[in-house]
Amino acid sequence: MDILAKNIAQFNETLASQIPAETLQAFQRSVQDLEEKQTGSKSLKIGDKFPDFQLSNFDGQMHSLQELLKNKLVIAFLRGSWCPYCNLEIQALQNELHQFKAKDANLVIITPQPASINAEWQQQQNTGFQILSDKDNLLAKKLGIDIELQEFVIPHYKAMGIDLLQINQTEQYSLPIPAVYVLDSHATITYKFVNPDYMKRVNIEKLLNQL
Repeated sequence: MDILAKNIAQFNETLASQIPAETLQAFQRSVQDLEEKQTGSKSLKIGDKFPDFQLSNFDGQMHSLQELLKNKLVIAFLRGSWCPYCNLEIQALQNELHQFKAKDANLVIITPQPASINAEWQQQQNTGFQILSDKDNLLAKKLGIDIELQEFVIPHYKAMGIDLLQINQTEQYSLPIPAVYVLDSHATITYKFVNPDYMKRVNIEKLLNQL
């Protein structure tokens, strides 16, 4: 088992003793519904061109795909700083950042959160890579990795203090499926990880082997 998966398994054990059973059941039902609908199965494939974008970083500066695509580019879509699984993934990526650099690969995180929240997240996690803001999940929608939270699970998020409309400054309960893409210098997708179960994340070792 890779380190990230091990950390997630340990977190899930702790979570099970802290969250009401009905909330855990709602989260599990939400994931099962997404899996049954094969959410994300029609997303961009290996060999496809990644669409161009203009997204803002923590201080409002715009960054384009071509600007970030110096050689190889790793793009990870995360749900947000409120998501413990995303925090575990961002920590795992940061811990191996030296290996990404050794392989001459640029790394960027994309989230629907506004720049101000991404700035706090970047500072909290002390990341050595950019966190960009995908307002209203528009880029994720282009890729086919966007989801709408089901109505039955929204109250459980709110009960935990997670008001996504307020956090993301939007009118949609829209989130990206946690996903990771590797692009070559021509913006062609050479590797992808897309899983509608947000508790299952990319294997960092396998990711590094793709670079």
